[in-house]
Amino acid sequence: MKRGRKSPPAAEAARVGRGLMVFEQTGEVIRAENLLRGEGWPVRVMGPPPEIRTGCDLVIEFPLIEELHLVRALTAAGIAPLQVVPVSGPLLAPVDLYQTTDFGDHLMVRAANMKITVAKGDLRIVNVSGGGCPDVPWLASQLVGCTLDTAPNPRGIGHTLCGYALALAFEEVRRQCSA
Repeated sequence: MKRGRKSPPAAEAARVGRGLMVFEQTGEVIRAENLLRGEGWPVRVMGPPPEIRTGCDLVIEFPLIEELHLVRALTAAGIAPLQVVPVSGPLLAPVDLYQTTDFGDHLMVRAANMKITVAKGDLRIVNVSGGGCPDVPWLASQLVGCTLDTAPNPRGIGHTLCGYALALAFEEVRRQCSA
């Protein structure tokens, strides 16, 4: 049985304080997210506000009330955050990683530096672009031409920061197209 908590209802979530976990490297954020979500904790990967940016372009947002439990779990796994910061005002608000552009017949979702574009009619992936990692052309070759239902999730086949960002964009475009 998972130890994590279920996400509070929307009204309650708005009252619950939020915190940000700052890590040194992107790989630590990815490992921390996988561990915490795997244990059922309600966390989100976001862009860090400029005031706390350390070199890693990602932070984990979480319910501040769960700080002790989350930090203990991460420390036990050897991926303790550099710092934990309460979101105490608009200047410390995390930045949404997603940008969506509607081109009429096509929808493009950008996550960090990666973009995925789908045809709205049949939900076929028509383009993958961005990043500078060596696996981007290969990831594009695996996705372009597939529908959102048949394409492999880049989270399972990518091995770089670009692959991770593409997985976020892929999951977001699937969410938007299923709504």
